[in-house]
Amino acid sequence: MRASLLQIDVNPDESVESRRERVAELVRAQAGADLVVLPELWPTGAFAYESFEEFAEAPEDGPTATVMSAAAADAGVFLHAGSIVERATDGTLYNTSLVFGPDGTLRRTYRKIHRFGFDKGEAVMMGGGEEIVTLELPGAVAGLATCYDLRFPEQFRRLTEAGAQFLVIPAGWPARRSEHWTLLARARAVENQAYVLACCSAGTHAGVEQAGHSQVVDPWGEVLAEAGKGEQVLTVELDPGKVARTREEFPVLRDRVLGLADPRG
Repeated sequence: MRASLLQIDVNPDESVESRRERVAELVRAQAGADLVVLPELWPTGAFAYESFEEFAEAPEDGPTATVMSAAAADAGVFLHAGSIVERATDGTLYNTSLVFGPDGTLRRTYRKIHRFGFDKGEAVMMGGGEEIVTLELPGAVAGLATCYDLRFPEQFRRLTEAGAQFLVIPAGWPARRSEHWTLLARARAVENQAYVLACCSAGTHAGVEQAGHSQVVDPWGEVLAEAGKGEQVLTVELDPGKVARTREEFPVLRDRVLGLADPRG
């Protein structure tokens, strides 16, 4: 399986409309990949809270969904289009990921469960998701999470229990905690014996410098590819069978006791 992570520079001098079209062309350029991943809230910037209301949209037919659906179909790829500010029918805002199939259809949405901000920003402006979400890819199952979710290992264990072999994590992670970003991505890979595809944005969002350093980590914790701080495309060939082989060769997951719904099972 070929996966491409697009580390997008969110430049405040570029309009949201222009960025959508530019990113769509970058997606189209990945024709031949199986999976393409974009960062969290790349249309507006993850810390551009003052823009959330203005650019909130519907996940099915909003402007970002429309442009990304067409790009996925043109490239013939599964496209994890990062996340958007979703406005639900009751007016609640959510940080919602969109995943399109190679035919351009919307296959999955995921509302970010853990909201960042410590009583401000996203934490008070947005509702929180409640569902663990997985997606069938060619030859593998992907588990979906977003940015701050990375700090909560129980979510990833639940994704693993739901069959996930790939953990896909778009983010708008701040540069001042970039060491946490790379460390936690490796930790989630090692403890779940899964591939981690962690795609961060570049640039500066509302004065908050982004970490960049998107990375792909294998089930043993080896970093297969890592970006720098600027806009960059990472393309990696992945072997879905390596997950099963790793779990068979080093069967740590079967020794779990705490946290199981029924330890006797």
